[in-house]
Amino acid sequence: MNNVLKIVLLIIGVGMIAYGLYQLITPEFAIDAGPLQVEAHGDNTQSYAMIGFGVLALIGGLAFGKR
Repeated sequence: MNNVLKIVLLIIGVGMIAYGLYQLITPEFAIDAGPLQVEAHGDNTQSYAMIGFGVLALIGGLAFGKR
């Protein structure tokens, strides 16, 4: 049971970090009309939260190995 929880936390942590970085790097909205290019960037607090929770899940998964 502990091994399964450890593996699930590690997978979720890596997934959340990857998704948070993806949201942070890619633009939310872009328009390309000839020579005019417009990109809209929103608030990145959700991306930072995803990365933070992913790091916490990774730490939690690694802590189960120490018990």
